[in-house]
Amino acid sequence: MPAAAATTVTVYYRPTAAWTTVNIHYAPNGGAWTAVPGVPMAPAGCAGWFTKTLNLGTATGAQVVFNNGAGVWDNHSGANYAIGTGTVSITGGAIGTGDPCTTEPPPPGGNTATVFYSTAGRNWPTVNIHYAPNGEAWTAVPGVPMNEVACAGWVKRTVQLGAATGMQAVFNNGSGTWDNNNGANYRINAGTSKVSGGVVTGNATDPCTAVPPDTTAPTVPTGVTAAVDHVTVTLSWTASTDDRGVTGYQITRNPGGTVLTTAYNGYIDGSLAARTTYTYTVRAVDAAGNRSAASNPVTVTTGDAPPLPPGGQMLGGDPRKETVYFVLTARFYDGDSSNNRGGSQHVRSGNAANDDPMFRGDFKGLVDKLDYIKALGFSAIWITPVVLNRSDYDYHGYHGWDFYRVDPRLESPGASYQDLINTAHAKGLKIYQDVVYNHSSRWGANGLYVPPVWGARDGQWDWMYSEKVPGKQYNPLEENSLGRAYNGDLWSTAEPAGNTCRNWGTPTGYYSPEGYTIHNCQWPSPTSGMFPANLYHQCWIGNWEGEDSRSCWLHDDLADFNTENPVVQQYLIGAYNKYIDMGVDGFRVDTAVHIPRVTWNRRFLPALQQRLVQKYGAAKAQDFYVFGEVGAFVNDKWNRGSVNHSAQFFTWKERRSYVDNDVQAALDQFNYEQQLGIAGQPTSTNAFLNGNLYHAPDHSQFSGMNIIDMRMHMNFGDAANAFNNGKDSDDSTNDATYNAVYVDSHDYGPNKSSTRYAGGTDAWAENMALMWTFRGIPVLYYGSEVEFQKGKQIDCGPSCPLATTGRAYYGGLLQGTVVAGDYGVVSSASGSVATTLNQPLVRHLQRLNQIRRAVPALQMGQYSTAGITGSQMAFKRRYTNGAVDSFVLVTISSGATFTGIPNGTYVDAVTGDVKVVTDGSLTAALATRGGLRAYVLSLPGNPAPGKVGTDGPYLK
Repeated sequence: MPAAAATTVTVYYRPTAAWTTVNIHYAPNGGAWTAVPGVPMAPAGCAGWFTKTLNLGTATGAQVVFNNGAGVWDNHSGANYAIGTGTVSITGGAIGTGDPCTTEPPPPGGNTATVFYSTAGRNWPTVNIHYAPNGEAWTAVPGVPMNEVACAGWVKRTVQLGAATGMQAVFNNGSGTWDNNNGANYRINAGTSKVSGGVVTGNATDPCTAVPPDTTAPTVPTGVTAAVDHVTVTLSWTASTDDRGVTGYQITRNPGGTVLTTAYNGYIDGSLAARTTYTYTVRAVDAAGNRSAASNPVTVTTGDAPPLPPGGQMLGGDPRKETVYFVLTARFYDGDSSNNRGGSQHVRSGNAANDDPMFRGDFKGLVDKLDYIKALGFSAIWITPVVLNRSDYDYHGYHGWDFYRVDPRLESPGASYQDLINTAHAKGLKIYQDVVYNHSSRWGANGLYVPPVWGARDGQWDWMYSEKVPGKQYNPLEENSLGRAYNGDLWSTAEPAGNTCRNWGTPTGYYSPEGYTIHNCQWPSPTSGMFPANLYHQCWIGNWEGEDSRSCWLHDDLADFNTENPVVQQYLIGAYNKYIDMGVDGFRVDTAVHIPRVTWNRRFLPALQQRLVQKYGAAKAQDFYVFGEVGAFVNDKWNRGSVNHSAQFFTWKERRSYVDNDVQAALDQFNYEQQLGIAGQPTSTNAFLNGNLYHAPDHSQFSGMNIIDMRMHMNFGDAANAFNNGKDSDDSTNDATYNAVYVDSHDYGPNKSSTRYAGGTDAWAENMALMWTFRGIPVLYYGSEVEFQKGKQIDCGPSCPLATTGRAYYGGLLQGTVVAGDYGVVSSASGSVATTLNQPLVRHLQRLNQIRRAVPALQMGQYSTAGITGSQMAFKRRYTNGAVDSFVLVTISSGATFTGIPNGTYVDAVTGDVKVVTDGSLTAALATRGGLRAYVLSLPGNPAPGKVGTDGPYLK
């Protein structure tokens, strides 16, 4: 009999990054894999696509993955791609069928529309055009791919219109993200059109055709001015023009001939020498490198360095000694009901029915309950942002509007923010302030840019818009009967001078839930032109692991700062210097991943250190704890293979220099690191013992930003899983002993759960035992000490009452009085707070804090798991510095045997049990979930502390 014909599959693949080489590594079903890296694919007949026909033999399908030949893989998040026979197309993680490079046959008639679509700022792996010729039906969703050959920054598709002379069109990435022109669709006529930044240009020239060399220089900058404030010079000038477009400016500063660059017609030159004369000239530059002649010089003389305001003083000391209690200030304890405010969503949310205004807790409430926090054993408090917020539902603090003012809904006479800092410090408690550099509120940032908004008191919208009062300003303490603060400063019916928002005040075709007409420019949107591109980014995030996640908006309540602009940078640096001056002890950095690492490393982190050194000196400045939220909500070491979006990536300095222009530097850094891939990232031994010995850590490549341990957080479904996953990422973190570690927070529970942790009391005890003894800084979200709101949805916005969520008001459990005798020690307590303090997890937490404070190795030690058997969670830790030498053996929930350890006398800090080791081996017996053994080696000058505290429900 003749042999069966072999089956084949023709694979088309388009990588999401700019790979110049593509290999396909595959295994026919039931067969062996090709040798790594697989076989090369050839360019297909349309832009960005590669193709290969595979001989599968008798198999009816295959497993395939792709790589760039340099160690960067697309393995579908570890699942491989499963394909059949015939023709398949793969891009953006999706498997389709057919040849993506085919074109449809033309309909009757001869009209065509050639559409060029700009991909600037989108980073979409695929662009589809979904269209309807005039008078005809729409294409099937998502439309057809724009896959004709174009050039960098553009995609192209020629549409057959037949007899129609135009069409409606929208664009998408094939994965649910759309550019539909704010709901208005795009109207495109026959011929060649360009669509860029929401604007259609008809009868356009092909942007990809060869153009003659650019030899024309831009015009000379004029009107150069310089203003001096102490040792900072602010330059501005009239923008230059160019036949192809100005790309930036070069500023020469003398003496010294220093050349500075900016993409904007302004620059802030800070930290100059005092009482020194400087001269500046400016040249404009275009994309071809043509430079204008120098502007007329401008000369200024700096003054004295500005005096630092008295403010407060941070406590100082190694931040790893602390344990951190995290509170949403507005939901913790109400010390002053006069500043409570429900806002415009008070009734709609259901909060009014519960007499539970969103702004309820305050600084006075925190001051009143500092002893409760200290009685739990904590030595630091992380509080949500304190800056003046402005939105419909802003109790959490992340909708900052005036970054230079403290929100008055948090302050009271005698309980200002400064009072809170000072009082906490007097009790030995640090304050870690949540800060936001990535975005402002939807109404902009006061002192930087507040967008004009269309509005009218027209009968429909009277309830929303305040009557204008000359000179009146926004004050959230002043609410009308609908819970709305004054907003007459924001809106205008007539189009204001200089407006950049498109289609001002024209109806959008949409209606509010009440049936009222919604108008263009009534609601902020990055694509509407309402925000200037030099201060705010102009796009929505399409790919959360793409470059656009660092340069586009997260949400319409979070207007995304153009953090590459030095004007924006100085606004934020100046704002947060204010809080450094007040004496806060550290910053928790919100949405850190949404700002390029190179911007952190070149601008924000050095500025922060500069202020700290100026205030405290170089040594104490290092005690200021910065820990960033890098939202890598996945369970793998590297966030879906994207190094730029992995938490540990942000702990490192840059490894190469980039151009001065921050916009280009951000793109260059993203591409450089993405191409290096996970195999090209630096490694560290800073968290690991060398055998049983501590070694001096190398922080020379530390960026200045530590991280929240997202890997452990995501895997805290059980403690052992978190432990093993945490260890796996430590070699790629600059120093994981500084990681902030928590189970759940105001955003998510483990595994990106939307509910507060509900694993049970024993599981909580086990989680705490691990966090309080393993490397890193323990963080507990308020109320977790009594399993507050366990299993409840953490956040639902104004669509449900706060009382039903994980952000419920905690004050009912804190009524009464409490005095802390020490960390983890209650001197006296009465009322409901006394009952709260007697709960089993509270007693467990108190003792864990006492033990951790008594053993330096549990605070700052490196660790090892070598030579340990019998327990899923066991390790040894050591910390050596000067006269301090602390060595401890830890096992959690079950017994363990430690071999290869130093001989000597070990004393368990939990039971006081003494073991004398003579053969390098110690066995610790334990069979209690949430229990702990911590055998401390007695060393000369460093005796073991013995049994610490009294027995409790788990530590006994």
